[in-house]
This record gives sequence, structure tokens and C-alpha cells, in this order.
Amino acid sequence: MKLVALAVSLNLRTYLRLQSTSSGEVRINLPNIDTFLSWEITALQPLLAGCKAEQGALKELDADLLKRLREFTGISDDSTDTRSMAVLAFLYMYLAVFADSLASITLSVWSELPTGAGLGSSAAYNVCLSAALLSAKGTISSPLTPQQESARWSKEEMELINRWAFMGEKIIHGNPSGVDNAVGTWGGFLRYHAGNITPLSWVPILRILLTNTKVPRSTKVLVSGVKDKINKFPSVMKPVLESVSAVSCTCEQTLTEMAAQGPSAEHYDILEELIDINQHHLNVMGVGHSSLDTLCRVTLAKGLHSKLTGAGGGGCGITLLRPETDTSVIQSTVEELKACGFDCWETSIGAPGIQQHSSAALSHDILKILNSY
Repeated sequence: MKLVALAVSLNLRTYLRLQSTSSGEVRINLPNIDTFLSWEITALQPLLAGCKAEQGALKELDADLLKRLREFTGISDDSTDTRSMAVLAFLYMYLAVFADSLASITLSVWSELPTGAGLGSSAAYNVCLSAALLSAKGTISSPLTPQQESARWSKEEMELINRWAFMGEKIIHGNPSGVDNAVGTWGGFLRYHAGNITPLSWVPILRILLTNTKVPRSTKVLVSGVKDKINKFPSVMKPVLESVSAVSCTCEQTLTEMAAQGPSAEHYDILEELIDINQHHLNVMGVGHSSLDTLCRVTLAKGLHSKLTGAGGGGCGITLLRPETDTSVIQSTVEELKACGFDCWETSIGAPGIQQHSSAALSHDILKILNSY
């Protein structure tokens, strides 16, 4: 079966600041995960001995370089620790990009995205790494002019950023789909069909509540469970999967109309029904959870509609907010969800992807964090 899925960007940003230094060191600061490390360039240089293909060129993941990096950092092959994977991805991409001449830099990253919640935090991190390192090396341009507060790269440069970010995702996840890094690069809405990822030209912005149930789950286990159910009940599960694909296509059509004609009450009615249908599908597939049932029950009592996002089994859910939804309803919903032990934010989906920003475009609080290291 070749099914259609829609992926969408979340307007919680990851910020990166890269500085050239004369210290002879490479330094990385990741305050979200309490990681602050540095290495002498002279200690890193020998790791590049015998690297395959042309130095600095984008190639398939170099297993030998990755093995040397694991030995150098003491990160085992079976480690999935967030800090270890973030460090490994950074060092690999840094060495691959700057292979012909290692540069002395300090790189600081801070994110609004919670880690390990199935919201693409690793993809956002890898996209930022890719764009920053390639720009610093001069492989791609720095598109920001003195007159601008933010700017984006050309289509060709964005494609290169995305390919390098996918390399980082492979290091962290092993066999990723490529959807998360594409969302982080392009932003907006993307269509995923038969292995092809297509950014959609329109970018409607939809307000949502994002709820983190804080229930841990394993994507690998959940995916395996769905596969087992499909193998056990193929005649039952095939129509479910086809219906999920039809929901994606109907949603795409509705969002296209909203972008072309302007949103209407009818459009929101359709999206709410699709959210409910999709959540029921996901429960049938076995990736629901009692915490997500609680989310749906609490929000439905307020006239709002929710579904899980990510792998399910806990993790996060989104709740669509209509333009006319009263502030008091939103506030009372957030308070009730927090009383259930969940974290909850109001944000939006359909936001732009990777951008280069001037200091003037960032809030004082974000600048303070990035400039603290």
C-alpha cells in the first residue's frame, strides 16, 4: 500500500549561535540538556585520517568515521542517550563539513521544543547544525543583509541543508524517514507519499494547544505493534490504513481551500471532524493511551477537538483552536490539562522552516541565553 500522510511544522523554535574563535578549540553548549563540551582541534584532526570520498563532500554516512568518533567520545554502539547522540551528530557533521581545514568555533543551541516528546527536537537540532556549519564553511551563503531581520536560503541551498540534516538524523535514529528534517528545513505543510516528500506551496497558520502528557513511549515498540496487528488482521487493518490516507487527502484539500479562499467556519468544522476520525483510527491501530483519552475528553467538554501526534502511546497531542475560540475557554482548558499533570502551550502549526536571523529579530530572553556561553 502506498498511503498519503501530511506532516506540518510546529511554531516552537530552535535557535543556534555560531562564533568563530581563535582558541584552537571546538566548543558546543546545549543548555536544554545540560551539555557543555570542548575539544582541541589537534585532538580531532587524526579522526579524519583515511576518510572515504572527497573531504568536505556530502556522501553516505561514513561508518568508519562514526566508529572512530564513538571510540573517541566513549559513546557505545547501543547508546540512545540524548546527550550522547547530540554530541555524536555535531562532531560528525563538523568534521565532515570542515574536513579540509578544521575551524575553531563555539556553537550554542537552545530550543523551545521539549526533548524526547516526539515533536522533532532532534530534527530541528540537525537542521540548525547543518545550516550553521555549511554557512560558516562558505558552502552555502549567508542570505541575511543589514537591512533584514530574517532571511532564507535559495531552494538549492535549502535542499543541501536538508540532505546534511538527514545525515544527522541517521546518526541519531539509524533509519529515519526523512520527514522530520524536511519539515524543519522547509516548514509549512509537507505531503509524504510513496517515499516522496513534497513541500506544499501554501502555508496556512492554524492555532493549536500542544499538550505533552509526559508519558514515555518507545517509537520502535509502537511501530512494531502496528506491524504485528497488520500482519495478524490484514483484512481488518488494510481498510483502516486506507481510511487514514483518505483523511490526509481530505485534510490537504481543505487546507488548500483555506489558503486560497480564506478560512471559513465550514472549513474548521471539517478539520474538527477529521481530527476526531483520525484519533479513532489511531486507537484502532493500537497507538492510543489513556492519557491521550483524557486529553480528548477534557478538550471535547470545552467544545475543542484533539488527536495524538508523533508515535502515540503517550507523548503529545494537539488541539485545534478556532479563530473565535474565547480566551477564557483556552485558559480554563490549559489549567485543567495542567491539573491532570500535563504540560500545555498555545502555539501554531504551519510555521516557516529554517531561517537566518539578526539579533534584532530575537527576543531579549533568547539572546541572553545564546550569549551566556
